Amino acid sequence: MKLSAKEFQNLSQKSITLLGMSGVGKTFLSNILRDNKWFHYSGDYRIGTHYLNEAIIDNITEQAMQVPFLRDLLRSDSIYIRNNITVDHLKPVSTFIGKLGNPKLGGMSLTEFKRRQRLHYDAEVAAMKDVPNFIKKSQYIYGYNKFVNDAGGSVCELDNPEVLELLADNTVIIYLKASKENERMLIERAIKSPKPLYYREAFLDEQLEIYMQEKELSYVSLIDPDDFVTWIFPQLFYSRIPRYEAIAEQYGYTIKTEDLYQVKTEADFLALLEKAMNKD
Repeated sequence: MKLSAKEFQNLSQKSITLLGMSGVGKTFLSNILRDNKWFHYSGDYRIGTHYLNEAIIDNITEQAMQVPFLRDLLRSDSIYIRNNITVDHLKPVSTFIGKLGNPKLGGMSLTEFKRRQRLHYDAEVAAMKDVPNFIKKSQYIYGYNKFVNDAGGSVCELDNPEVLELLADNTVIIYLKASKENERMLIERAIKSPKPLYYREAFLDEQLEIYMQEKELSYVSLIDPDDFVTWIFPQLFYSRIPRYEAIAEQYGYTIKTEDLYQVKTEADFLALLEKAMNKD
């Protein structure tokens, strides 16, 4: 929704969507709002607990079945595996996505990696399409009149106008834009602790070819999974910035992280959002 600050103030039911790279502050802000009676909808949580739950459990079970002691217990239904994902701890999702490369180093084949990437894509699209229904549920079941959609960092990669238009029709879209210093910190953190990520298939194919040539590798199975994630992250980061900016330009507003990190209360955030709306 494109609104003036006054129009937003007058809304009896307020709904927003937060966009930005993982680590930029979406959940930080969502937690502040949640403490002030905003319904917190996490796209990644919805993906992990609903759309990829079975696949996540299958993946963990497959690993457990390789341990004879656990295999016997699982086969006899003496134990079971449960996906204990939380809004603040989303590791089951990233573990399922996994990393590309040498299986001896925890990597997987390109075929399997792309299969899981496609499953994540479908799950993220579905989770974002669930937003209008959850806005309604947050109101008539839980009695909330304020809703924050804490979207995954890869929403800008979906290339799905239907999803963006649905979010724009039902929420105020806010892009949290990292400062140059924040960009540097996010990249340094990703390099220090490489984590599985979603990539558009065309982007993955393009970057993988460059990586294989640079490293003089003939087979994907020779890739060091952590090295590839470390190498590709800066390219991924900077490829997403114009995508976020285009979404904000067409559908919403931009808040800079240097301003966001000064937010301590709901009132601070609403003042910051109204300032961004007045700039539009």
